[in-house]
Amino acid sequence: MTTRRIVTGHDKDGRAVILSDGPTPTVHDKLGRAGLVFEEIWETRATPAPIPPTEPEPTDHALKLAPPAGGARIRVVEIPPEGRGDDRAVARAVFDNIGGGHALDEKAAHPFMHRTETVDFGVILDGEITLIVDRGETVVKAGDIVVQRGTNHAWANRSGRPCRIAFVLIDGKFEAGLS
Repeated sequence: MTTRRIVTGHDKDGRAVILSDGPTPTVHDKLGRAGLVFEEIWETRATPAPIPPTEPEPTDHALKLAPPAGGARIRVVEIPPEGRGDDRAVARAVFDNIGGGHALDEKAAHPFMHRTETVDFGVILDGEITLIVDRGETVVKAGDIVVQRGTNHAWANRSGRPCRIAFVLIDGKFEAGLS
């Protein structure tokens, strides 16, 4: 299922207009795990974000796990149910394909455990999934929101059906003692 993306901007008179309205143009679904889909909705490359009247497609580049330095990214991820093939080799392939191999914690109990230097807001759109951290886990369901603050974590879909999550990722900086 592709997300509908509506982008606004300005015309030559500075009036608000709808620049585009349609399916997300950048969708990645060949990531090394069947059913895993990343829809790149938008990104900014600075904060505060420059707001020109129009701009080129900001998601038209290789997939990267983290947002740009000083920027933010929004994506929708569909995570399939866990299966027999979800091992460390699959996790390594997925993280290499999403430009996040450096974030993978290959010593953790769950093969998809990872950590990024970001603050992420995860809004569960559909389904349910288990959030795993170093010392605990919790089931999150549609309507729940996770505030992920640079911690080691994994998403385990034990529900038997896909889970869709909208993530807003904001570039961050670890304070002393957390790096």
